[in-house]
Amino acid sequence: GDIGNVITVRGIDGKPHQPNISRPITRSFCAQLLANAQAAAAAVNNKKRICANVDCKAPAVLLDGAAAAVGKRTGATKVEQKRVTVKPMPEVIEISLDTEQEANVKKPEEKVVAPVNNGKEAERSSKKKTLTSVVTARSKAAYGLADKSEKQILDIDAADANNDLAAVEYVDDIYKFYKLVENESQPRDYMSSQPDINEKMRSILLDWLIDVHNNFELSPETLYLTINIIDRFLSVKTVPRRELQLLGMGATLIASKYEEIWAPEVNDLVCIADRAYDHEQILIMEKTILGRLEWDLTVPTHYVFMVRFIKASMIGDEEMENMVYFLAELGVMNYETIMFCPSMVAASAVYAARCTLNKTPAWNDTLKLHTGFTESQLMDCAKLLVYFHSRVAESKLQVVYRKYSNSQRGSVALHSPAKSLLPSTSV
Repeated sequence: GDIGNVITVRGIDGKPHQPNISRPITRSFCAQLLANAQAAAAAVNNKKRICANVDCKAPAVLLDGAAAAVGKRTGATKVEQKRVTVKPMPEVIEISLDTEQEANVKKPEEKVVAPVNNGKEAERSSKKKTLTSVVTARSKAAYGLADKSEKQILDIDAADANNDLAAVEYVDDIYKFYKLVENESQPRDYMSSQPDINEKMRSILLDWLIDVHNNFELSPETLYLTINIIDRFLSVKTVPRRELQLLGMGATLIASKYEEIWAPEVNDLVCIADRAYDHEQILIMEKTILGRLEWDLTVPTHYVFMVRFIKASMIGDEEMENMVYFLAELGVMNYETIMFCPSMVAASAVYAARCTLNKTPAWNDTLKLHTGFTESQLMDCAKLLVYFHSRVAESKLQVVYRKYSNSQRGSVALHSPAKSLLPSTSV
């Protein structure tokens, strides 16, 4: 009989299995062992069919070696050995993310393990768009550059690549930040809340301040920061008429200290105002302004945007540059432009200047990219600036007109205003 016989059963992978305990087996136990071995072999075989990459000519795997050995001893009916042939895996070509042309090139050495039944999925995935093409298309759509030649967009910072002061690596991010925060420091429409002053008085004050700015030979940054401080202060505090000039002097003193290397002294301002206010009054006004504005002086003014937009328009063209500054100063001197943000006034000054000097095209893709405005968006503000240009020669406030009629500034004020932007009726 079989009682007391010790048998060694081969494992599924063909290697001998060394049991920890040797015990006798009976015919019923042998049958049960055979069934268990066949079930385990089938399960492992299914896993190998999915995960293993087997060559087409792989030899058949015998799974019933242990069962055959047991069958000979017991005289049981031989169980037919199952010969399992694992089908070869389909060859999957790896698609490069950089170029779509590589998709047509077959690379036999690069194989990706995939399920046998997912051959159609692999074929469908190879037809999908590459990651690079999707990202590029979305980037172009975000900047409005789809289906446009890259040659139309000029690299305005190429000449400053080796200039550390130009901050080429950060300049785009800096101006994106300026665009985001310019509305926070933009004055609101305050004239209705000022019972003692009006728009004309504001224009007279700024005309005088521009003259003071020229006499002291201050920088353009100082002028535009002075105007920003005045408008922001008038937006939050009521100012009587007798203190309006004092406000202008205090704002000039603050802006000069912030922007200039050698700022004018308080006594200089007292003298230039013909001693209308004394030393102490100017210092008190300076302190009052800083308190109401919470010492917030780092703001993007019109000049900050004009410098960038002029560079995008035509760098090195002095006539173009002077015309932009002329139109911008006319704009900020008139209260009507306070409704527009500084970047729009600056972009409109560039557009109006190009139209006045007959530059073609009047607006291009480079300007659209760097200003963030289309030609149609600038039309209302640009027409207003050209209207001021058409009336400045007849105005009583002649400081800006004389300033830019000088040959040192190209006499740009003497140019005829752009007829294409003049309104059909008088405003």
